[in-house]
Amino acid sequence: MRTIIIEDEKPSARRLERMLNKLEVPVEKFLHSVNDSIQWLLENEQPDLIFLDIQLSDGLSFEIFEEIDIESAIIFTTAYDEYALKAFKLNSVDYLLKPIDENELATALEKYKSKFAATNEINTNLAELKKLLGAEKPYKSYKKRFTVKVGQHLKMFPVDQIECFYSENKGTYFYTKDSRSYLLETTLENLEEELNPEKFYRVSRKFFVNINAIADMVNYTNSRLKVKLNHFNEQEIIVARERVKDFKEWLGN
Repeated sequence: MRTIIIEDEKPSARRLERMLNKLEVPVEKFLHSVNDSIQWLLENEQPDLIFLDIQLSDGLSFEIFEEIDIESAIIFTTAYDEYALKAFKLNSVDYLLKPIDENELATALEKYKSKFAATNEINTNLAELKKLLGAEKPYKSYKKRFTVKVGQHLKMFPVDQIECFYSENKGTYFYTKDSRSYLLETTLENLEEELNPEKFYRVSRKFFVNINAIADMVNYTNSRLKVKLNHFNEQEIIVARERVKDFKEWLGN
C-alpha cells in the first residue's frame, strides 16, 4: 500500500508517521502545501491512500481537488470539524480530529482496507491476468498539463490551452491561446515522449503544433507547407519537406 501525508505542521506529520509505522503502514512521501501537493501529484503516480490535513500553509486542501482528479482514498486529518460535510462528499474514508487517537486511526485504516484495498487487489490481479493472456495493450499516458514558475507562483496550463511548443535561443517554450509564451525546463526531444501524437505533431526541428490550433495551411517553397495558428505569429511555422507527407496523413487521422 502506497501512502503519503499532506500536512503543513511537520511535528504533526512525524507523529502521524510514527503511529502508522506501529500499524505497519509505511509512508512514502510528506507534502506540506497545496502547490507542492499539486506539483507532486502531477508528476507521480497517485498513491493508494492520502492522509490529508485540510488547512495547509497556502490554502485549503480542497483546492487540490479543483486541479486534479484524485483517485486515491482520503483520510482527512484536521483540528476543525467544520469541513466534515464537504470532506465526505469527496473520496474520503474517514475524518480524524487532531490530536489523532491511535485507536481511531486504526479504525480508519480498517475502513480503508474493507472499502478500497480488496477492490484494488482484485483490479490488480485482473490487470495482470489480462497482460498474461495478451488481452490488454500497454497503455501510454501523456502529459495533460504543464506547470511553470511565474515569479513566486506556479501556474498550470492544460495542454488544450497550448497552441504550440517551440525552441528559441536554446530555450524551449510553449505558446498559449491567450497569446503568451512560457519557458519550460525541458527539450523538444523530451516532449516527443510526453505529448499525445494524436494532438501534437512535430513539423520541424523547432516546432510542435496542436492540431486544434491550426487556422490555415498554404503551399511554401521547395514543396514545403506553411502553417498558421489561431494566435501564434512570433515566427513562421514551416513543415519540413521530408515531413509534409506524414503531416498530411496525420491531419487525416
